Amino acid sequence: MKRPIRRRKVIFGITGAVLALSAVLVVREVTSPASGIEPAGHATSAACTGLEDGYLGQVGGKDLDRSGPPGVATWGDGDIVWRCGLTPIPPTGDPCVNVNGVDWVLQEDRSTGGRKTLLTYGRTPAVEVTVQDGAAAIDGVLVDISRMAKPLRKYSKCIAVSDVQAP
Repeated sequence: MKRPIRRRKVIFGITGAVLALSAVLVVREVTSPASGIEPAGHATSAACTGLEDGYLGQVGGKDLDRSGPPGVATWGDGDIVWRCGLTPIPPTGDPCVNVNGVDWVLQEDRSTGGRKTLLTYGRTPAVEVTVQDGAAAIDGVLVDISRMAKPLRKYSKCIAVSDVQAP
């Protein structure tokens, strides 16, 4: 009779350990800074998924939290968010800056709530980066992020208003 009782204890012990581990993994996923961030429409493209192994361990001095859904990564508890797979934007009058060969457009209309939103220009698919104000120096973030975005196919570049000839 002692054998069945011991066997039950072992089974209950193993079951309990599996349930506890499952609960920890679920809580970790739900509390991940990347949870709740929607992946872009083309996040599962080969271009975006090919970049995932190259996510930097630090961006703007912030540690990589953990990549989330396809094409999404966050650093510094979500202070910096990367989303690959957006549709490239058409020519725009928004401010554009070239950082190490990658053009970034500051999307002023989407930079709200204490966050700056930038989008690659002239690369497909496009990458969107949002940075919480005060979390990191935007120039340092762009230097780091540009290294990750550079492999995306370039088809155009930003030009200054002074480069456009009047008709």
